[in-house]
Amino acid sequence: MSDHFDGRKFFNPTLSAQFSPGFSDVFGMIREGRAKWPRSAENVAVPRLGEALGPDGAALTFVNHATFLIQMPGLNILTDPVWSTRVSPMRWVGPKRIRAPGVTLEELPEIGVILISHNHYDHLDIETLKKLDARFSPAFFVPVGDGALMKSIGIGNVRELDWWEGAEIAAGTEITFAPTQHSSARGLFDRDRSLWGSYYIRNRSRSIYFGGDGGYSTHFAEIGKRLGAPDIALLGIGAYAPRWFMKAVHMDPAEAVRAHQDLGAKLSIGMHFGTFQLAAEPFEQPQAQLREALEREGLGRDSFITLQEGETRIYQPKQHDEAVQGAASALAETPR
Repeated sequence: MSDHFDGRKFFNPTLSAQFSPGFSDVFGMIREGRAKWPRSAENVAVPRLGEALGPDGAALTFVNHATFLIQMPGLNILTDPVWSTRVSPMRWVGPKRIRAPGVTLEELPEIGVILISHNHYDHLDIETLKKLDARFSPAFFVPVGDGALMKSIGIGNVRELDWWEGAEIAAGTEITFAPTQHSSARGLFDRDRSLWGSYYIRNRSRSIYFGGDGGYSTHFAEIGKRLGAPDIALLGIGAYAPRWFMKAVHMDPAEAVRAHQDLGAKLSIGMHFGTFQLAAEPFEQPQAQLREALEREGLGRDSFITLQEGETRIYQPKQHDEAVQGAASALAETPR
């Protein structure tokens, strides 16, 4: 018995009617027209992958799209790793990256754990996973229903998780697989046959939430209530237009700010923008609308940030808390 599985397919209990995007929706979006993106974009950030971290510190490097390298003392984690040129079932057609990953595969430190949020091509990239497995032999965590796919490509160290199921991934480090409002499919006949979700990582006194992919709903408040306010939340802010198509499955920047508030996150970092054109909004719009949403809510820009591809954010809890308090005081004193 499950509130998100009917015996045949998974579904979103937060939606009155399940919406799972299909090819007709994609073609409808294309017919309406999409903003023109640049054909290429340069990366200017320099990764800081060897920084000394205190016992409660963490380093987060934005690689691209929904791929982050999360470094904590003694453990390196990758989220939804994508290094391929296209995110498509075919190598010659489909969404093509406009920029190189901010970190090359060769630059990566030893990877111990890989977290997969769901099986869409821009989040589960088989060619990348095979290369990472051959080099590092990490532990893979995937949603229920994706284990067979992983084993079919020769990856054996795989564990499937259902919503609210936890696992110890290293000494003193636990993850919980949490809900999102999304969908799954890799072909015409497997729609919603595997689950989707997000990951809450807890290590010592720090916690990091990787939001995966999804629309805005009540699950953010539920996660914050059940698991606690995370120190850092990684939240999608792109691929949200047109809203008739994307609202159920992707947040716009204003909704991402609401999710940040629902979670009670100390710091949120935007993702899911700037690499693959998956929707209709202009290239620079997600970051611009994020700044506008923060201003409307009276939140400082340093409470919800974006990183350049390849940029590393070093997080030390005490230093961050002091910086936030100082920014909040300055904002309160600013005339409106």
